[in-house]
Amino acid sequence: MNSSKKHLNQHSQESHNAELGQFITLNQDVFAELLTFIDFAEKFTLGFVEVNFPPDADLLIAALQTHPECEQIQFYILNFPDENLRFLRDGIVKELANIQVDANKKLVLIVRGLEKSIGVFGEYPPVLQDLNFVRDAYKRTVPYPILFILPDYAITRLAKFAPDFWAWSSGIFRFKTPENTKEQALNQAQNTERIVDRLPPPEKQERIDVLNRLLMEYKPTGYHVPDGNIRRYSNVLHQLGLAYISHNKPEKAREYLAEAEKIAESFEDSSFQIKVLNSLGKTYSQQRQFETAITYYQQALNIAQKLENKREEARALFYLGNAYLELRQFAQANEFYQQCLEIYQELGDRYSQAGTYHQLGRVAQDLREFEEARRNYQQALAIFIEYDNRYSQAKTYHQLGIVAQNLWEFEEARRNYQQALAIYIEYGDRYSQASTYHGLGMVAEDLREFEEARRNYQQALAIKIEYGDRYSSARTYHQLGIVAGNLHEYEEARRNFQQALAILIEYGDRYLSASTYHNLGIVAQGLREYEEARRNYQQALAIKIEYSDRYSQASTYHQLGRVAQELREFEEARCNYQQALAIKIEYGDRYEQALTYHCLGTLAEAEENFPEARANLQTALEIYIEYKDEYWAAVAREILDRLPE
Repeated sequence: MNSSKKHLNQHSQESHNAELGQFITLNQDVFAELLTFIDFAEKFTLGFVEVNFPPDADLLIAALQTHPECEQIQFYILNFPDENLRFLRDGIVKELANIQVDANKKLVLIVRGLEKSIGVFGEYPPVLQDLNFVRDAYKRTVPYPILFILPDYAITRLAKFAPDFWAWSSGIFRFKTPENTKEQALNQAQNTERIVDRLPPPEKQERIDVLNRLLMEYKPTGYHVPDGNIRRYSNVLHQLGLAYISHNKPEKAREYLAEAEKIAESFEDSSFQIKVLNSLGKTYSQQRQFETAITYYQQALNIAQKLENKREEARALFYLGNAYLELRQFAQANEFYQQCLEIYQELGDRYSQAGTYHQLGRVAQDLREFEEARRNYQQALAIFIEYDNRYSQAKTYHQLGIVAQNLWEFEEARRNYQQALAIYIEYGDRYSQASTYHGLGMVAEDLREFEEARRNYQQALAIKIEYGDRYSSARTYHQLGIVAGNLHEYEEARRNFQQALAILIEYGDRYLSASTYHNLGIVAQGLREYEEARRNYQQALAIKIEYSDRYSQASTYHQLGRVAQELREFEEARCNYQQALAIKIEYGDRYEQALTYHCLGTLAEAEENFPEARANLQTALEIYIEYKDEYWAAVAREILDRLPE
């Protein structure tokens, strides 16, 4: 070993010894009691050791293993970190079969990690249920002293849910946490919201675990929070709320945030209350309860304006804009974003303007003002590049991909999605990759590369399922349904659409369900179930009218026309096609006009009105050629060729 490595190891050992000494000094009396317990414990004997943080548990075990009074003790560590563990005794018995027992020493088992399966919430964890049922079997199958090392909350739940097993305990030893351990845990927990959102699920759960342990430090079970800890305690509550929001568990988040908000009301400085109110709003936004979310964002805004806190005012305005955008109240969303932008300009905060330009782009995009959307996204992107924020560039490249796609610039769209994907991969943001794989799937679908589209959608869906994002999965099931429909796999398409619809109904997203009803109509039509198709289209149309989505009504009028045409209800068909065409012309959607001219042509052909058929099909063909759609151009030419002169 070279001298630098030797020095490093020596320094590390000295640091470890110092931490070990501090921990034992802080807990001198309880450590002595634990040593006495171990000395007198024989056969099956239970001891519960409360240690809130794993690093301190490591120190305690090291102290036991090296203490002179334990020279005749053989400690064996059993680690059970599986959160789905149910049969603890079976696991212990299995481990015992592998232990080389020293005949000259007393065997003492130390069980760790059980807090994972005990959990923090919920009724009757399975592992504790089993402890009650097999309690008597422990005396016979595990005839050794056992020390359970657990944090405060896990010991409390064990006593509550496994009272029969708990009744056999012979000792409870509560160890205090050194200040340096608390500080390390606080530093670990003080991530920004953006970083938390990028963490993979296991790391998000680990953060929640650290925060729960900190919570026990500031408010041990059965005690009030000391005045000196109230701010730290409330901050940990808020951080736990944010952690559960990032974990897509809004109800759990609210359990902590509601308590944090109640405490925040007593603070003279209301800036913390603003943050908590905004976070409470996010929990309702996550459940798509936007009206309720708005009440919290509005409270935050009112307090910020009262305090003349411009930065918090801008943040609340931004969240209000997001909520109204989701409610498709675009004018209101735009107004809030503009107010937000003005404040950031007044403060000279160029960096924060980027996020607002991005959202203004989304408003314009939803209004189909694609060039305006592009301008806003490019302003956002320029600022992100200027400030070298490569990660945030990804979401704007993604949105630029959507704009290009809507403008039929498919290669440009693909380039933007691939730039976004490369950044997400570079930063290890697996979750955000899902939406970009979804976008790449849509580009491939538009280019009629259906197998490529399916591969991208399946990658997106796998990530969404992995991260528990059930709501977002609906969109990808929907697109997989469209792909299957294009490949004439109608039953597969129906299954995917029905999965999408079930999720949208579960989340109360009535607006998006219109598109899925529409596509279920297309499936039924493909299976020649025309009345079923009509029912689905009419449901879709009713929702689109309810939400004043005039543009999207066109596609459903078009499909209702096709159903009527198949049923030889020619006047009904013409009426629906003409309504569809009028909307497409109104919105300047020239490409989509081609499909309706095409159908008006085939309708006239069925009525043997060949001059009208030729005129409409020729118009459709010209648009197909203009947009380089060779597939539909070939179809139109084939029909034109067969028309009588």
